Amino acid sequence: MAQVKKADMYVWEGMDKRGKRVKGETSGQSEALVKAVLRRQGINPLKCKKKPKPLFGGGQKAKITPKDITVFSRQLATMMSSGVPLVQAFEIVGRGHENAGMQDLILGVKADVEAGNNLTEALKKHPLEFNALYCNLVEAGEHAGILEAILHKLASYMEKTEALKSKIKAALFYPAAVIAAAVIVVSILMIFVIPQFSELFSDFGADLPALTQFLVDASDFFVSYWWAIFGVMGGTVFGLMELKQRSIAVQHFLDRTILKLPVLGVVMEKAAIARFARTLETMFAAGTPLVEAMVSVAGACGNIVFYDATMKMKDEISTGTQLQAAMRDTGLFPNMVIQMVAIGEESGAIDTMLGKVADWYEQEVDDAVDALTSLLEPAIMGFLGVVIGGIVIGMYLPIFKMGSVV
Repeated sequence: MAQVKKADMYVWEGMDKRGKRVKGETSGQSEALVKAVLRRQGINPLKCKKKPKPLFGGGQKAKITPKDITVFSRQLATMMSSGVPLVQAFEIVGRGHENAGMQDLILGVKADVEAGNNLTEALKKHPLEFNALYCNLVEAGEHAGILEAILHKLASYMEKTEALKSKIKAALFYPAAVIAAAVIVVSILMIFVIPQFSELFSDFGADLPALTQFLVDASDFFVSYWWAIFGVMGGTVFGLMELKQRSIAVQHFLDRTILKLPVLGVVMEKAAIARFARTLETMFAAGTPLVEAMVSVAGACGNIVFYDATMKMKDEISTGTQLQAAMRDTGLFPNMVIQMVAIGEESGAIDTMLGKVADWYEQEVDDAVDALTSLLEPAIMGFLGVVIGGIVIGMYLPIFKMGSVV
């Protein structure tokens, strides 16, 4: 398959149908294509040249985030709802975006659409920004003639999934930040503070208390091998992340372990169920067949345990098994969820029931995050108090002992 040339920005000047001189900027894969697009718009191009890229400052492009794609989807859906043609909507949304990288992406998709590709084909050329779920839903919307409605559903879906991700990150950020601060404080004490006390204690001429001696020895080891300690810690974290990306067995182990953790495991389980229900609801509402939808649903769960279970459900459903029965066979879904799906299947309103399940579990995640924070805060503070307090007491024990002798 031939590689598609990336669209560049061209600056042009020309005459419109009324003979008025106009100018502007348009993205395209070549000067000839840009001129052809302008002629189709009723503009006779007089000048057209590639826009030079800035050497400083503006040449840096911000990273495109899921939030950028969400806002783009909502803006595009709103414009189409207002009767703005698709190509013109891309032009308006692209020009108005502050992120230069996102602006190039939108205008590049616009150029592909203008060149005769449908929207799905244009989006599939950017898999990092528009995943398979996004492209599949857009394709379903184009085939059914309800692209505007699908874009609204996509925007709503992405807003809710990003909100859920933010809650999970908030649950993990606080303990991670406190632990990082604790490591920094203990490192400073070990490297700079305890050695000062150690020099003072060397003149005592008496045996140090066991706790003090342990801290002095630990400090000496830390000062000598701090580079190895931090190297091992960093290497362990990096190694686990790399193994999780490359090894299915490690992914299974880590994801299963996370689900078994107290409190945090409950949060992650509820988040996976919420993603499952929200994604399946969106796919159902778009008219995607159930078997096809399960592939996208599996990828959206965010946990390999639920991914494997969903793919197993897909195989069962393809042989005629009902969704509720396939969900029950996994042993991962609570009875309430299965009963809601069963009611949806019987009443023909499964997307509505899945939406209610997703709403319920998203709220459950919110409450679980608050509970997790409430539990972790005193636990972490207690842990820090014991560690740092133990170091302080250990350093002052010889002074107290000397005072009692005097």
